[in-house]
Amino acid sequence: MDTRKVAFYTLGCKLNFSETSAIGRQFEEHGFVKTSFEDAADIYVINTCSVTDHADRKCRKVVKEALKHNPEAFVAIVGCYAQLKPQEIAEIPGVHAVLGAAEKFQLVETLAGFQKPAAGQPGHVFASPISEATEFHAAHSYGDRTRTFLKVQDGCDYSCSFCTIPLARGKSRSNSVQSVVERVQELATTGVKEIVLTGVNLGDFGLQGPERERKENFYDLVRALDEVDGIERFRISSCEPNLLSDEIIRFVARSKRFMPHFHIPLQSGSNKILGLMRRRYRRELYQERVALIKEVMPHACIGVDVIVGFPGETEAEFQETYQFLNDLDVSYLHVFPYSERENTLAPSLPGRVQDRVRHERTTQLRSLSEKKKRYFYEQHVGMETQVLFEDDVTNGQMEGFTPNYIRVTAKYDPLLVGDTKRLRLISLNPHTLMEAEEVGIEVFHH
Repeated sequence: MDTRKVAFYTLGCKLNFSETSAIGRQFEEHGFVKTSFEDAADIYVINTCSVTDHADRKCRKVVKEALKHNPEAFVAIVGCYAQLKPQEIAEIPGVHAVLGAAEKFQLVETLAGFQKPAAGQPGHVFASPISEATEFHAAHSYGDRTRTFLKVQDGCDYSCSFCTIPLARGKSRSNSVQSVVERVQELATTGVKEIVLTGVNLGDFGLQGPERERKENFYDLVRALDEVDGIERFRISSCEPNLLSDEIIRFVARSKRFMPHFHIPLQSGSNKILGLMRRRYRRELYQERVALIKEVMPHACIGVDVIVGFPGETEAEFQETYQFLNDLDVSYLHVFPYSERENTLAPSLPGRVQDRVRHERTTQLRSLSEKKKRYFYEQHVGMETQVLFEDDVTNGQMEGFTPNYIRVTAKYDPLLVGDTKRLRLISLNPHTLMEAEEVGIEVFHH
């Protein structure tokens, strides 16, 4: 294939973004130039998601846009949706190839010498059963030098009744601690300041090799990374409450490099609904995790995932969730209205919640999230802290994050990009961003 320009579009999670980056690097190693989506590329690679709603509609729309930029372009679809519905995607006009979970990292090789299907014919499908996705492929996002998302784990052995991820990504598997450490040492030489550890079920890190033996665990990884020089900050992207052990929490509390910031999926504050969801904990355990984090790191930021409108969730159970979250010392919520997924158990459960009610409950919890976030930020006004600034400038303002994930805005200064600066947090602006000022030499504490 003598085409040389490739463009990418990613739907979904941070894990997808890190994998798109890894596939992008493979193309560059084969002599391709990575270009922006609107820049008439020869090949378009669309990385899809099955978790967000309307996967089919979004996929069709992006394909259509790609072909507007170059009607002759070659279009390949990868990602979770590609594994779940390969034949359906192959029928989308303009799609030439669909690659499943086991095949997506062989995309460059697959396309070598590849012929487009004849006009009007469906795209070619390269998607083996998910049971064959047994290898771990390392990936990290790049381009934003300040912060990198590093994939250290893939797949999931859990069978939550609402989730298609095990069907789309296969069984839990990981890199070794040693290879993650080596990858992080390489990243440190490129000027990356912060690494966010990502995975499908990150806390389950450690299952390796064809036999998926548990040789190491997530605590081993956290301890090893804390010793790596050259990276200022590590964040744990998301960890199941039953896998976020006391020893990990206590270690982060005394670590110099792991930030006091946790994202812990809850999904429901009702034990009845947690049972129907097939979650592996009850609300009491979640409460204990939050209490311990706040005891050893009073300023820690805690984010929560919640699903509302799950089958069987009555108004009483929703109120139980609302009250539970209202009383918990957490910092923000990611709220999702439940949506039916094929080949999962949940749609067959009794007690379907009307779409209108799902929407109302989502709105209520999002409003609670705003209050929680504002309250969390207000607790920090007057504090001095380190802010790592990102390479992202809008209207003469740049943004950065404190260790505990407070988003700070400051006047653009080229010297601050990708740098850590000691600032005093002074006030909250109408966009729930923290204003800050430099800490003067003569600072008086009353």
